[in-house]
Amino acid sequence: MPEISLKVLREHGRPEIFLSLARVPNSSRVVCGASDGKVYGFDALAEKPEFKAHEGHGPFVTGVAVAGDIVVSGGYDCKLIWRKLDSGEIVKTAENAHARWLRKLAASPDGQRIASVADDMVCRVWDREGGLIHELRGHDERTPNHFPSMLYACAFSADGQKLATADKTGRICIWDVSGGGKLAQLDAPGFYTWDPKQRIHSIGGTRSVAFSPDGKTLVAGGIGTIGNIDHLDGPSRVEVFDLESGKSVHLFEGDAKGMVEHLAFHPEGKWLAGLGGDNGGLIQFYDLAEKKVFKSDKAPMHVHAAAVSEDGKQLFAAGHGRIVVWECV
Repeated sequence: MPEISLKVLREHGRPEIFLSLARVPNSSRVVCGASDGKVYGFDALAEKPEFKAHEGHGPFVTGVAVAGDIVVSGGYDCKLIWRKLDSGEIVKTAENAHARWLRKLAASPDGQRIASVADDMVCRVWDREGGLIHELRGHDERTPNHFPSMLYACAFSADGQKLATADKTGRICIWDVSGGGKLAQLDAPGFYTWDPKQRIHSIGGTRSVAFSPDGKTLVAGGIGTIGNIDHLDGPSRVEVFDLESGKSVHLFEGDAKGMVEHLAFHPEGKWLAGLGGDNGGLIQFYDLAEKKVFKSDKAPMHVHAAAVSEDGKQLFAAGHGRIVVWECV
């Protein structure tokens, strides 16, 4: 079983809630979307970073992606904005990229494709210049209890050939990036909690997905069954799927409390990190081969997004009022 220790390299307190994060490859530069509707670019390892703010969105920028020298952002206003990475100059705007809240963006490993998912239950795949390539529909617009559903997460495989999308009810669709066809559907209903008595409403959902570096495994993160849906007082939940068989092969549940908002693999598959939280923050490391949590710790904030460096030695995280960079050794 691997061993790991975490050392805080940098920690920056901020007034904003950072809802999304993308890292510029081979650097310590990151781009974050925030609750104030701005997109911030800065060097996360600088002692006193200069936070360059770019406007153009309404509140809650919940998705950012870096594609070469382009940054794409989206959020609650359903809008997508393409900017130049260095200057922040807007090069394209799609005012109605989606019909409802745009939840997340992902860039393909080669930087040539951007995926966006939103509460209209559609995934759209764009080229880096802003041209629409695919419109992918495989998620139901309503939950089994007849409420509007939400499409929370998306991720590309390491080879860029597959794309996963995941929704509130635990449905996960696997797509062929080249042709746009649906390759598989996985179901993880344990991420969805329905309260039929007090609130007559639901909570939960598959909030994060990640392919293993070898492309053989898909992992989904969120929260298990919650007693009081007004709070995130439930067990953290990470479910592992074998993509060849399409079956769930392991479940990590209850090792911590709170929602797993982001999943990140070590580039060589040595470990999987899950980050998120409830009132506070959580960070866990999973050994998929041994099917064990080998490290569990508290993050200094509820984490919404994270990224791992190419050598797996640095972990960048963004969340409530804070940016943290850990050294993973």
